[in-house]
Amino acid sequence: LWLPGTDHASIAVQTLLEKELRSQKKTRYDVGREAFLERAWQWKEESGGTIVGQLRRLGVSVDWSRERFTMDDGLSKAVLEAFTRLHREGLIYRGEYLVNWCPASQSAVSDLEVDNQEVNGHLWHFRYPLTDGSGFVEVATTRPETMLGDTAVAVNPKDSRYQHLVGKTLTLPILGREIPIIADEYVDASFGTGCVKVTPAHDPNDFEMGKRHNLPFINVMNKDGTMNANAGEFESQDRFVARKNVVQRLETDGFLVRIEDYRHTVPYSERGKVPVEPLLSTQWFVKIRPLADRALQFLDEKQEPRFIPERWTKVYRDWLVNLRDWTISRQLWWGHQIPAWYAVSETEGTIQDHTPFFVANSEAEAREQAIAQFGDQVQLEQDPDVLDTWFSSGLWPFSTMGWPQETEDLATYYPTTTLVTGFDIIFFWVARMTMMAGHFTGQMPFKTVYIHGLVRDENNKKMSKSSNNGIDPLILIQKYGTDALRYTLIREVAGAGQDIRLEYNRKTDESTSVEAARNFTNKLWNASRFVLMNLNGQTPAQLGTPDASALEWSDRWILSRYHQVIRQTTQQVDQYGLGEAAKGLYEFIWGDFCDWYIELVKSRLQQQDTPSGKAAQQTLATVLDGTLRLLHPFMPHITEEVWQTLTQADGQRVLATEAYPKADESLINPDLEQQFDLVIGTIRTIRNLRAEADVKPGVKVKAALLSESDRERQILTLGQSYIQDLAKVEHLTIGQPETAPQADTPSQSETAPLETAQPEPEATPAVSPTVSMRSTSLQLKPKPSLWSQYQRPAKILGLGFLALVLLRVTVAVVDVVDHLFLITPLLKLLGAGYTAWFVYRNLLRAGDRQALRQKIDQLIRQVTQPSTAPTLPQLATQSTPVAAALAVPSDLISGTSGTTSDTSDTSDTSDKKTDKTPEKAIAGVVGTVQVVIPLEGVVDVEALRAKLQRDLTKVDAEISSLTQRLSNANFVDKAPADVVQTARDALAEAQKQAEILRDRLQQL
Repeated sequence: LWLPGTDHASIAVQTLLEKELRSQKKTRYDVGREAFLERAWQWKEESGGTIVGQLRRLGVSVDWSRERFTMDDGLSKAVLEAFTRLHREGLIYRGEYLVNWCPASQSAVSDLEVDNQEVNGHLWHFRYPLTDGSGFVEVATTRPETMLGDTAVAVNPKDSRYQHLVGKTLTLPILGREIPIIADEYVDASFGTGCVKVTPAHDPNDFEMGKRHNLPFINVMNKDGTMNANAGEFESQDRFVARKNVVQRLETDGFLVRIEDYRHTVPYSERGKVPVEPLLSTQWFVKIRPLADRALQFLDEKQEPRFIPERWTKVYRDWLVNLRDWTISRQLWWGHQIPAWYAVSETEGTIQDHTPFFVANSEAEAREQAIAQFGDQVQLEQDPDVLDTWFSSGLWPFSTMGWPQETEDLATYYPTTTLVTGFDIIFFWVARMTMMAGHFTGQMPFKTVYIHGLVRDENNKKMSKSSNNGIDPLILIQKYGTDALRYTLIREVAGAGQDIRLEYNRKTDESTSVEAARNFTNKLWNASRFVLMNLNGQTPAQLGTPDASALEWSDRWILSRYHQVIRQTTQQVDQYGLGEAAKGLYEFIWGDFCDWYIELVKSRLQQQDTPSGKAAQQTLATVLDGTLRLLHPFMPHITEEVWQTLTQADGQRVLATEAYPKADESLINPDLEQQFDLVIGTIRTIRNLRAEADVKPGVKVKAALLSESDRERQILTLGQSYIQDLAKVEHLTIGQPETAPQADTPSQSETAPLETAQPEPEATPAVSPTVSMRSTSLQLKPKPSLWSQYQRPAKILGLGFLALVLLRVTVAVVDVVDHLFLITPLLKLLGAGYTAWFVYRNLLRAGDRQALRQKIDQLIRQVTQPSTAPTLPQLATQSTPVAAALAVPSDLISGTSGTTSDTSDTSDTSDKKTDKTPEKAIAGVVGTVQVVIPLEGVVDVEALRAKLQRDLTKVDAEISSLTQRLSNANFVDKAPADVVQTARDALAEAQKQAEILRDRLQQL
């Protein structure tokens, strides 16, 4: 059961409504509680309708008949029952306690609704004079305004500096109140001066010290953050205004010692976005330890619930261990009003801290109790505060099932299986549910808690209503489709619990992330249309399962990949690797199925009356049907639409209720997949080489595939028809370089048997195992001469000798010239002038320095570059295809060596060339297979070189311009940071392009 619902978000809604009233220059008290609640319910209908509408458009598979809201009648009754039970058991009490008070919302907030932020502030040091006039003590504080509520100064009892002062009194500056010096272990003698001012009504630690030493509790602040009458002359001032004025007064009176810059932590209200104020207040509390200890017992003894990722278990446990009593009352009107009625007739008609009260499920029940104690004339007034929203949300797993009644739903669905939630509400919600459930039902409410990350905005910030940085999913759905948005949110998850960042342009309402997923849906749609067009109106059931004897090599490969993906997807989903599962399906559908298999079987589909064509149809239908099932949870709408058409179900069956695919391990063949990877890699390499050489798409080329491995050559032979078809190769030669070293003993990989499938009929002649794969005449270039092997070191030695000779001649000439009249001064003047010109021309600007460096690099390359092109064995050490000008024997290109295949009738040896004239070629490497494509007659090499040179000139100009721009201090310092970064990125990209272009030119 997936049960939908929403909570009433009391603080958030109240804040929004009060903001709206302030814009009308009104307060909630001006409109009254009843009218205010009418507005709240109206807002709920509008906002709740929007949320439900978004969920419906997203296609969540919930049971809408069970939709719940935390203030529904049924759930409200559960809240009353939980409150009254806990009160009867002594686990809910009313008392005066120091709470986190939010002056903005004028309500208490729990510790978990506080956001601790690091801020730059000050540490003020003051002198407090001893009453007897014998001296003073120095204290430090970050909140000077609270000193007006000080009732003591504390020191550590072991601090020898102050032991003689314990028991004496001080005179509080400004107010003149006499306060004691006390000793308490809490004080850290090494921090500051070792003296701590004690304000029990405004600090949680001081509150505990105040109780230990029976100190007075003096509150100096109103609930709106202004100072009250206890603050004396600062009454009615805002707390931060009073802070400045208190410091000024202390300075004037001579009590201010110094002010230090100080970085410290300030607690902020998550809702009100203002610093919270620890404030003494009468509130309702839950005695949390019995509830937390019960939840800890389930965790430690039964490992319930189980957290995924597991690291959150410790966070959850630590929180349960360190819990303090839970403040559950909120000074708001929107929410569940506390079911306590006060006998105000006993306290002059107002609710006071000592007013008697009665907790009951209804006013009538409370009145009966009150009459029994105070008589018929008793006057009752309900507590105006409401319960914390998390109190009702903590009951959600069982209150939505009908608790406290023993309903059928409760017996069937409780405890639930899995809770899916964000890490940011483990404390607010997850632990509240486990504590409430453990106490009221004796069970944990769910077996597993899957903690997902947050969807952050384009600036990597958490989306929230208060920050107004959320993204309306309906906008993205309208632009890209529901499935695209759903898939994006799942695919972007890099691991369980990891946040994702959703790229989004708020000006155009566009998202590159969702657009990419929309392109995926288009790919699936178009591929499905192609398959349906080629099934002759037959369904997968009508076509039947492919006969193993009729399957060809590509069929076996795609079936192996398909069942491999079933296995991987199932494992990943079971382990909550949802993002990994989505990525794996994307790669299989877009890559293996659409880009490769469909392309491979197009020619076979034109012969549907043959066993080969029939097998292709059956395989296509089987894989498409299963793929739609696999993808359905991620993209339910497009998969349901296509599946209905594919199976002709006509709504009689629904894909959502069909069985999820199960992997057939007998069809998974990793060795076959590895063999096919070599064929695919070869096709990619040939395509890349064609692109690098600017070969037009419609032009067919000749190609040679060279490998030292017998196994690799056999694999390439099995896949040669695929290579020729998809890479547009007119004439294919498969062979081995003559210079390849021969191993004495073949390796295991060399002797391992290949996939038993034969090459596709009528596509490629079968290769007999006895046919020698060695080429006895294949050469990449003539055997190098002695001179060619040693020309480079000889050149270097010759240049060195010539440099020495020139140096001796230069020294002699300079010596003669140095003695001629006026020549030396003149040469010095010329040298100084040339030096100044050279510096100005080549070194002053960054762009000039870049150009000079390029000239020097080019000169070095010209001197040190060997005159011969790299050999294919050298190229084999590179992992990516590279272009090179190679000397390739004509017999290799015309097919006189190795195993050849040709779509035209050129395999006749009587026509083969014997001319050994080298031809220009481009070469690449895939694994250990060398790929060679001759360029003669296909590409104008000189024209290609000229084009690359033009491109390089253009890129160099861009580099020079960007370099000068970035060397301009005014631009870097004054331009917006994103503009400067864009320029830097553009420069890095241009430099990379220039490097690639130079490499290609060098190779040509």
